[in-house]
Amino acid sequence: MTAFNLPDLGEGLREAEIIAWHVAEGDHVVIDQPLVSVETEKAVVEIPSPRAAHIAQLVVRVGEHVKVGEPLLVFEDGPHAETGTVVGELASPAPATVRPKQAEPVVTHKGLAAPAVRSRAHALGVDLSKVEPTGPGGVITLADVEKAATPSPENMRVLRGTRRVMAANMMRAGHEVVPATLWDDADIEQWCAGEDVTVRLIRAVIAGCNAEPVLNEGFDAAALSLRHNPRIDLGLAIDSPDGLFVPVLHDVARSPLDTWRSKIEAAKKGVKERSLTPAGLRDPTITLSNFGTIAGRHAALVITPPQVAIVGAGRIWDVPVRAPRGLAMHRSLPLSLTFDHRVVTGGEAARFLRAIIMDLEKPD
Repeated sequence: MTAFNLPDLGEGLREAEIIAWHVAEGDHVVIDQPLVSVETEKAVVEIPSPRAAHIAQLVVRVGEHVKVGEPLLVFEDGPHAETGTVVGELASPAPATVRPKQAEPVVTHKGLAAPAVRSRAHALGVDLSKVEPTGPGGVITLADVEKAATPSPENMRVLRGTRRVMAANMMRAGHEVVPATLWDDADIEQWCAGEDVTVRLIRAVIAGCNAEPVLNEGFDAAALSLRHNPRIDLGLAIDSPDGLFVPVLHDVARSPLDTWRSKIEAAKKGVKERSLTPAGLRDPTITLSNFGTIAGRHAALVITPPQVAIVGAGRIWDVPVRAPRGLAMHRSLPLSLTFDHRVVTGGEAARFLRAIIMDLEKPD
């Protein structure tokens, strides 16, 4: 017997949650055949088989966490009986071996549930192996998952996947960061019709970082030291049914402006399809949250260490302003800047926010 351990998935990831097994005990697998899907830092990764062999044992169950280097499954060593043509006298067949029933069925719904359905089941804590399918050909539907997601008697649900990571990150932020928030508004009446709000916000954040680079730096609380970031790796906070995702636009200031929209759409698609890689979610230097697309004008946002700042944009609304002939109604974009007051001064934050406003108030 040879154990197959969770391999190093890179990006400094140390553990993963088992999302779905694609094999069962007794199965024969070939090299590079998908064995299991795991979730690490909000990205779903499929782990292939390193060899051709039979599966002797699955060590961990769906929903459990395993650290890098710990066993996932056990391969059977030695030759395995093959079925072929026999010449001569046949020996009496050996009695069939009855495989003991497993305590819990292993999820082997390969192809029986779409990725979106699996993702929803994972978010609701639903074991797909116990869901009665109603779709064509035995396919599990979203309605099947929703029906199976009945509350426990205690009305409690263990956080898994994205929401588990979000909870851990927010707890860390609450324990470490000393937040302070500035609020202001940008007059965007001079914008062209159909202006891309998110693209303009990205450009404005870059202007703010150029004016006050400290808000793009990383803070090491243990060493009480700042790490200079030579490039702007902008995190985009994106809401989803599975929780908060923050895909990263790496080195955004050096990429052409006309490519930003396609990168934004790729990030949204990656969140929707759960196809983002761990590298695409790691190490933002500053974050932008355009929560105004849903509701709200201003917000005291949460900073995720080692970042020291997060910019928020609220719902655009009309405000009265002075005009040569009395009052006029102008479109106004509410802005929120939350910064870590351990390392960023109020003056630095105000100059950063002023640079953002000045850039947003340009006609184009």
